[in-house]
Amino acid sequence: MSLEKIYGVHAVEALLRHHPKRVKQVWLAEGRSEPRVQALVELATANKVAIGQAERREMDVWVEGVHQGVVADVSPSQVWGEAMLDELLDRTEGAPLLLVLDGVTDPHNLGACLRSADAAGALAVIVPKDKSATLTPVVRKVACGAAEVIPLVAVTNLARTLEKLQQRGLWVVGTAGEAEVSIYDQDLTGPTILIMGAEGKGMRRLTREHCDYLVHLPMAGSVSSLNVSVATGVCLFEAQRQRGAKAKAKK
Repeated sequence: MSLEKIYGVHAVEALLRHHPKRVKQVWLAEGRSEPRVQALVELATANKVAIGQAERREMDVWVEGVHQGVVADVSPSQVWGEAMLDELLDRTEGAPLLLVLDGVTDPHNLGACLRSADAAGALAVIVPKDKSATLTPVVRKVACGAAEVIPLVAVTNLARTLEKLQQRGLWVVGTAGEAEVSIYDQDLTGPTILIMGAEGKGMRRLTREHCDYLVHLPMAGSVSSLNVSVATGVCLFEAQRQRGAKAKAKK
């Protein structure tokens, strides 16, 4: 079984906390002994994970990116199949919130979206299997541990998946710059699927046709659009704000 190298303090710590059996070895740069590294060592020791030391320049060759002097050898990444969605929905109480990324190919954007999705309480992130970024060491590093917590579900046919979810009572809200309704005027408190389009191109035609509602983000400045990961964060936290307000109103 081939191993992946995951790097960065947050990414390695999240793996040790949530999936320790996947971690086969933790490597630390020589001379690193600050408190957060010591906490990592204690976590690895508690889970009986081997710890080794390496020269920083050697670690620079292992990975592309800022590894912070922490690298782990782990079993391959887990990307879930469509059946995972039914399992998640079956055991979820309340109104679920799902995020769909329709063709987001930049790993930094995917990592940032996973981080926002976890922070905003989304149930899962759904991507098409083709022409989309998937879990990589870069994605895990940018996600700061969220990639180990929130399920990433890759589906073969996104339009068909949306139809099945609609049959389960979820409403599909797609983002489009030309939409007449603002995200702030759209009710996001019910069972919701939020769709963000690809960088630059937006949603594909078939995806758009399966939306129950289309919304836009109001832009007050001179730029016409936001980076997809920034826009995703804004939309997810608007959904979280609405749901929090609704819960308070019921008390």
